[in-house]
Amino acid sequence: MDSSNPTAQDWSLESLEKAYQKGYMAGLTGQAQHAHELSAEVLVAAWEAGWADGLEQYQLHRRHRA
Repeated sequence: MDSSNPTAQDWSLESLEKAYQKGYMAGLTGQAQHAHELSAEVLVAAWEAGWADGLEQYQLHRRHRA
């Protein structure tokens, strides 16, 4: 663990899951990609991964409805 990085301990497995779920829901509802509330890079990455997965589902759903 890098003690010179103050955000190195700012996340847990639970916070990763929450960030992913929030990103997924944002993508699933077609929202723009911005994870502005997150402090640690790893949480931003989890949110973005969730957003990408959710957006993919959103787009698939839209194609099937068309």
